[in-house]
Amino acid sequence: MRILFLGDVVGRAAREAVTRQVPVWRTQYELDFVIVNGENAAGGFGITPDITTAFLEAGVDVVSTGNHVWDQSDIRAYIADEPRLLRPANFPPETPGKGAGLYEVGDKRVLVVNVMGQLFMESLDDPFAAVERELNACPLGEAADAIIVDMHCEATSEKMAMGHFCDGRASLVVGTHTHIPTADAQILPHGTAYQTDAGMCGDYDSVIGMEKEEPVNRFVTKLRGSRFGAAQGTPTLCGVMVETDDKTGKAVAIHPIRAGGRLSTAAPTL
Repeated sequence: MRILFLGDVVGRAAREAVTRQVPVWRTQYELDFVIVNGENAAGGFGITPDITTAFLEAGVDVVSTGNHVWDQSDIRAYIADEPRLLRPANFPPETPGKGAGLYEVGDKRVLVVNVMGQLFMESLDDPFAAVERELNACPLGEAADAIIVDMHCEATSEKMAMGHFCDGRASLVVGTHTHIPTADAQILPHGTAYQTDAGMCGDYDSVIGMEKEEPVNRFVTKLRGSRFGAAQGTPTLCGVMVETDDKTGKAVAIHPIRAGGRLSTAAPTL
């Protein structure tokens, strides 16, 4: 299988670029499945039902999220009835929505697990226990033909630990949240593709996707001024594409993706 994962989508310009580009890439790369982290899609803060629908109609199969999932109040009722929109699995069980889903694509089944880290983040349940629960319930190569884990997390060490924890049991473990693509795309020793952070889909003439003036002002003056706003320049779409073995579900290739905007281009070589 060929599976595309795009990192945190920040603001209108980025989400419009994603909805334009996903259909192109689905054809160009013969993609079987597409996942987008949409937690910053609504002006940098959360996601709405309409934005989720736009992603799904453009050819996205699953939208993952993170710590900003509840920023828009109308998402709570919606997420309870939309299994293709995930919130982190390590929220308490009573929280609306689901943190993992098994999705059918043709004769294949893809498990997507969304978890949030604990270091320097909001205090949630143990993400490792949450992932272990999902992997045990739906083993790679048996109940699932591919497994993707979105580790929404601040700390590099926690993301890397999750990669090794899942090695051989997931097709791809990819980090989100920090908005900067890392240069460590690799296949781990037991066959799991890994990248510490996918990067964001957003304007890199910014401070992690926000218009740069207010963040700089806060660092310089230690005072809060205006509200942060998503930068609206030409976005770079960042993510990874993983190719999996049809029998084992393990990764055979991982390709970083950077397209458009200010960052150097990276594209799959197939």
